[in-house]
Amino acid sequence: MGLRSDEGPDRKKHPAFRTVQANRARIVDEWLPIKDWAGTSRCSCSLCVFASKRDILLSIGRRPRLAAFYAEVEQVRGDSFRADWRITDLIRHAAQCEAPDPGVVCPDDGAEFTVLQDQVRAALEKEPRKEPDLARRRGRAMCEGCTVHS
Repeated sequence: MGLRSDEGPDRKKHPAFRTVQANRARIVDEWLPIKDWAGTSRCSCSLCVFASKRDILLSIGRRPRLAAFYAEVEQVRGDSFRADWRITDLIRHAAQCEAPDPGVVCPDDGAEFTVLQDQVRAALEKEPRKEPDLARRRGRAMCEGCTVHS
């Protein structure tokens, strides 16, 4: 089950592993593999536009090839990852400033990722359905004294 301790006081009370039922016929255990998992503040897609800056920086470290692909799309379309942050600035910030240790790094080197890239690149060759406007807005600084975004 995908319960995490920091998602609520009731979830914090659950042990990570417990035997729910045990008799002569069977044993039923409950295991919460991510209960005490340290990582993102919420379970969501990699590089979610609704994520916090820390979570995005963590995802950039965990999935660098995906982050670079987002940057490619941003560059081709001329639009921003979010109204306040460009993915290219976030990638640069993760490399030059404080970024959380990603722990596990996903290489994204499978055939599925290559198929995804091919499909997205084919779509990028078509005219956009709307005029990009997010990129015209000024983003915000990543951290105090950060020169990455200038």
